[in-house]
Amino acid sequence: MLHHLQNPWRARGLPVAGPSPLADAGDVAALLSLCPAHAPTPLREVPALATELSVACISLKDERQRMGLGSFKALGAAHAIARDAAAGTPDDLRQALSGRVYVTASAGNHGLSVAAGARLFGARAVIYLSDTVPEAFAERLRAKGAEVLRAGADYEASMVAAAEAAQARGWTLLSDSSWPGYTELPLRVMEGYLQLAAEAVAQIGTAPSHILLQAGVGGLAAAVAAHARLVWGSIPQIIVVEPQAAPALMEGIRAGKAVESTGPASCMGRLDCKTASMIALNGLARDADIFVTISETDAMRGAALLAAHGLPTTPSGAAGLAALLAGLDLPADAHVLAILSEGPEDG
Repeated sequence: MLHHLQNPWRARGLPVAGPSPLADAGDVAALLSLCPAHAPTPLREVPALATELSVACISLKDERQRMGLGSFKALGAAHAIARDAAAGTPDDLRQALSGRVYVTASAGNHGLSVAAGARLFGARAVIYLSDTVPEAFAERLRAKGAEVLRAGADYEASMVAAAEAAQARGWTLLSDSSWPGYTELPLRVMEGYLQLAAEAVAQIGTAPSHILLQAGVGGLAAAVAAHARLVWGSIPQIIVVEPQAAPALMEGIRAGKAVESTGPASCMGRLDCKTASMIALNGLARDADIFVTISETDAMRGAALLAAHGLPTTPSGAAGLAALLAGLDLPADAHVLAILSEGPEDG
């Protein structure tokens, strides 16, 4: 079942001033042009899927092979680390951050981006995982050179542990979330995601009527929404999709400020974040039209549907489109832009 909230702050933003997402992707593109692993990901038109979901067109931005890391997150933390490396004038860029340690918590792909970026520029990465994250993912992180530590029963507990370690040891905390007093690096993480949005704009040609954006802390959704408004103005209706178990953005919109939501663990593990990023909430309060939540069953049905169309992913990766299965009512002539945000967990 789909829960629905019309955004009362649209176009004016929250009453409490705070930093908002960047919208121009130019700096990201310039930095990525120096990276040999970078290449645009495809935008797939899937007419059979559109027919099954009763809309005219679905344009699906496929992030499953982004820079060999398997998700859009490859654009985030690695971009923030690359900016740190480029800020100096090292003789060897590969050792630009030698002696630096980046620490973070991860429910999945953010940790891979931190690990890959740190290794590329000579830094160390320490990744805290909650007890619920599969050991197979921990092994993927170790294969990228990261040190993996377990802390707590959920993502929030692992994030507290990472922040405490950064404070105690002088490490650089590189979270994909933000809160009062911690905004600079997460703003740069979100800036990296603008590359995805800029590619989609160039590939799609004409403005879509609707954009479906799945969200955890909200960084991806806010970055794409900010760029979409910059390029297309008010034309697309932007719809943010969260798990019912973790309605952090929806509850923040209700309250007019970031709040902690509650709920059980979700099969949408990458989106199972109980508190929104402050920057993301600020941006989406201004840019998003509607917030919806979907059930565990809806998300699993979405992943199964995409797999049936030759596009395997996780419930998190399918969550945007799963809103259509959950009862989101769009007109029959809708042109939907959605993001296939990650590959399958065994991919």
